[in-house]
Amino acid sequence: MDLRDVQIAARHADPRTTMRYDRARNNLDRHANYVLAAFMAAGT
Repeated sequence: MDLRDVQIAARHADPRTTMRYDRARNNLDRHANYVLAAFMAAGT
């Protein structure tokens, strides 16, 4: 989805706020809970 559309939907006045959330989304892949969940899902 286009960043501008997300910014409007989230009612962020500043696009930098929206960009911060977008970058944080990619960091979840390395979070321990997600790594463990992926490991457990692969075993089933």
